[in-house]
Amino acid sequence: MNRQAQAAVMFLVGAALLHAGLTDLYLRYVKAGLQPLLLAAGVVLIVSALATAWYEWKRARTRKEAEPEAVPEAAGAAVREAASEGHVHREPRISWLLVLPLLALILIAPPALGSYSAMRTGTALQQPYGYNKLPKSDPIPLNLVDYAGRAVYDHGRSLAGHQVRIAGFVAVDSAGTPYLVRMALNCCAADAQPVKVALTGKIPPVLQPDAWLQVTGTYTARRTHDPVNNGPIPYLQVTEAKPIPTPADPYDETWNN
Repeated sequence: MNRQAQAAVMFLVGAALLHAGLTDLYLRYVKAGLQPLLLAAGVVLIVSALATAWYEWKRARTRKEAEPEAVPEAAGAAVREAASEGHVHREPRISWLLVLPLLALILIAPPALGSYSAMRTGTALQQPYGYNKLPKSDPIPLNLVDYAGRAVYDHGRSLAGHQVRIAGFVAVDSAGTPYLVRMALNCCAADAQPVKVALTGKIPPVLQPDAWLQVTGTYTARRTHDPVNNGPIPYLQVTEAKPIPTPADPYDETWNN
């Protein structure tokens, strides 16, 4: 690529970052806290692209003004090329295929990681450092990761006698056991790992993998182990379940709070 082409690609990358950062699209790739850095990177790339294009335009204009008029245009072009660039090796045109991922970012919004990834990755439930005090009203709205941590590591002491309400997407294992799942991440979608809660009780007769459910139920001491990594998976005794739209931020960032 010449400098003008490099500037154009840099501008497109910066514009794509700004587009993603100013919409919910960036949440498919990174956690919400990285939005300012994403926007800053987009601005830097766009400014750099414009500066590169202006510099190349100014350099070409200066070179043109300094050329002797007696030199024929064809010969002058060859002299200018040899004097300014030296011996140039052109890159193969197939290298422009590197722009395709950029176009995919702009034109295609990838889905968030779902049941396929969740059932092929072991549960990543971590023991929390502590537990916030729960409100007294029932049902208690809880993050799925928070419920799983209380159920496994606090043995349900703070959940006993309460109804809780959690949300996540549906996953079903090879044996037909339904799970409610949230993908927890540290930084970006590349390191997202599932936290799973098995469901029992009044489960809807038809469950569509990757569909989002809001589930109300009570703690049960029943547990199972993830066949992938033998990690603990708590159960929830379901009393009510209803479908909900996919949230704007499908990932869980509890580990970062």
